[in-house]
Amino acid sequence: MSIFDILNLIGGLSLFLFGMSLMGQALERCAGNRLKLLLGKLTTNRITGLMTGLGVTAVIQSSSATTVMVVGFVNSGLMTLRQAINVIMGANVGTTVTAWILSLSGISSDNVFVKLLKPSSFTPILALIGIILYMFTKESKKRDTGMIFLGFATLMFGMEAMSEAVSGLRDLPEFQNLFVTFTNPVLGVMAGALLTAIIQSSSASVGILQALASTGAVTYGAAVPIIMGQNIGTCITAIISSVGANKNAKRAALVHLSFNVIGTVVWLTAFCLVKAVVVPGVLRESASLMGIAVCHSAFNILCTVLMLPLAGALERMVKNLIPDDEKIEQTEELDARLLGSPALALERCGQVVDRMARTAVGAMKEALTTVCRYDEEKALYVRAAEEETDHLEDTLGTYLVKLASTHLSENESAKATEYMKLIGDYERIADHAVNIIESAEELKDKEIEFSDQAREEYNLIAKAVEEIVNLSYMALKDGDLKSAQRTEPLEQVVDELKESLRTKHILRLQKGECSVEAGFVWSDLLTNLERVADHCSNISGCVLDSVLNTMNIHQNQRLLRTAGYEYMEELQELRKEYKL
Repeated sequence: MSIFDILNLIGGLSLFLFGMSLMGQALERCAGNRLKLLLGKLTTNRITGLMTGLGVTAVIQSSSATTVMVVGFVNSGLMTLRQAINVIMGANVGTTVTAWILSLSGISSDNVFVKLLKPSSFTPILALIGIILYMFTKESKKRDTGMIFLGFATLMFGMEAMSEAVSGLRDLPEFQNLFVTFTNPVLGVMAGALLTAIIQSSSASVGILQALASTGAVTYGAAVPIIMGQNIGTCITAIISSVGANKNAKRAALVHLSFNVIGTVVWLTAFCLVKAVVVPGVLRESASLMGIAVCHSAFNILCTVLMLPLAGALERMVKNLIPDDEKIEQTEELDARLLGSPALALERCGQVVDRMARTAVGAMKEALTTVCRYDEEKALYVRAAEEETDHLEDTLGTYLVKLASTHLSENESAKATEYMKLIGDYERIADHAVNIIESAEELKDKEIEFSDQAREEYNLIAKAVEEIVNLSYMALKDGDLKSAQRTEPLEQVVDELKESLRTKHILRLQKGECSVEAGFVWSDLLTNLERVADHCSNISGCVLDSVLNTMNIHQNQRLLRTAGYEYMEELQELRKEYKL
């Protein structure tokens, strides 16, 4: 083997790994997000979990990526350990699809139709289509489709370059002796595990084995143990991703390792017994590319058949190996492992935004009731809720900034921007709830009492604010356009009430019916209530943005105000409802 063959081998390997990475990333962007959403949902029973893991991995071409996502789901509390076990088993079967695609390179026939199935025949056409889509279109979906074709073409060119570079090895005694050594099952398993751990992809390492098999020097007796070892080596990615995660996430990574180690031990033992007793002639035959794909699939399917009925025992085993602490472990709200899956990360953000919204809404409702009748427990609840919303805003804001730096589609970017706006508004609503509590405490501490008329006026505007808070939350939670549209005229009514109540209070001051100190508290209350209504209007504006596919809240609000009859009719009804 000359220096030029070595350089060709290095170049082919580089193209192969780069093409696989390129194609995988593009597949993930193009189709993976929908499948990943399914991954988080369709895991309710053993079979659906298994099939979902298989399907997602077959599309994104990486069991490691699927397992890392599963670790993230478990760490975030989105998936139980039992659900994760089923998905991991399915992922192991799904990853074998790559080997079948690569095995098409080994097709040889004079039949024109069969020749067309060989990648070297259609890869140049795919590369041409891919470069046209990537360079001459602006739509992200089409560019990603072009990237898939280019990645596949690069992968196949790399595969052919590797096969050509190693073709001269078939006559080298040293190379033949190397694979004679690997007929020792333990050494074969170790070699496969080491290679896969280094490149962190069982699909890629199986592809390399297929390229070496094209020399004719690799027998089935050597290939089978290497394939078994490759399944163990691929676990390194999930193990690394579980560092710093909670115990259940670590258990999910350990399940992946245990599944492959136990499967390898059982089937390697069976393989050795068969080899010792029967010594099938097929083990001495040269492994074909298709044969390696068959072995890879058969091994993973056999492991799944073996371990699927034992999922419960596997779960108990990893729980014993990683026992619970006496201290209750907190589930991480937003897992960094999900950042590579924008659709899932955004869905998780949406769940946390909803939690933040419910907390802020609950705080505001409790705060509104304390002005006329102060309650210490409610005050403590409101302050605790405000601290939680502060924490969630900080956590969500940081996470969304990180998410924005990843490759987001136009819709995903718009959703991330919407969440950034929403968390700011809900954090301010919780702040205003605390401000109202402080006003209530001032009334209590200074023994200030509002007049009966002032109490009646406060109850009226508080009722309007409670309604607008409820409307904006319903608009957000259910995507309720009707609630969102009702918010804007109600916000205008709250503004009008604020000005009217302020004027009435000034008249009471002039008549000596109210104290100056009460006036300061009254003014603070009205300001806080009016600002809460403003934030609710912003929240409903975000919902309208989402429905109308715009990013201009104020434009939507202007459209509502100038929409004519419907808006004015709603406004008049609300004015009657909240008439002094």
